[in-house]
Amino acid sequence: MNSICALRTTVASMVAIAAMSVTPEAIAQQDRSKTDKRVTRAESVDAVNQRAARKRVVPKRVIHRTWTTSVKPKIRFKGRKAKSSPGKNKAIAFRLVVQRAWSMRQFRCLDSLWTRESNWNHRAQNPSSGAYGIPQALPGRKMSGVARDWRINPATQIRWGLKYIKGRYGTACGAWGHFQSRNWY
Repeated sequence: MNSICALRTTVASMVAIAAMSVTPEAIAQQDRSKTDKRVTRAESVDAVNQRAARKRVVPKRVIHRTWTTSVKPKIRFKGRKAKSSPGKNKAIAFRLVVQRAWSMRQFRCLDSLWTRESNWNHRAQNPSSGAYGIPQALPGRKMSGVARDWRINPATQIRWGLKYIKGRYGTACGAWGHFQSRNWY
């Protein structure tokens, strides 16, 4: 028991000596260094947050548009119903128009033109003239220059039609204007 008391006395005296050797200036210096570390830590957190904010990528908004037109088809359809819908055919045409860097105005003109010609039916056939497909090519076999599946593939017909419009009228609005004045293109 005496050894325990002696040990306690020794530890207490060492603590007292250590406390006496520490001056108030040393304690203040220790407090300042802790505060500086906290400020440095806070600044680094802000810097990290700012860098993260700069790196964040905001996803682009995707706008889905539905195209409608007031133009009514001029011809009647006979035979089997097409497997591809006019909406799908318009979507194909829209992608191809965008690839050609034509404007939305050009697509609207194209939509009006081909709605009037075939109502976007890739199997539309004009019984009086024999014109065929979405662009109403006359004769339809001219579209075989693009691909052999011109009778059944709306993308082939649309590619041929866009190429024809570009070569003859320059733009879809030029073809639509010609159609409105002469009732053919």
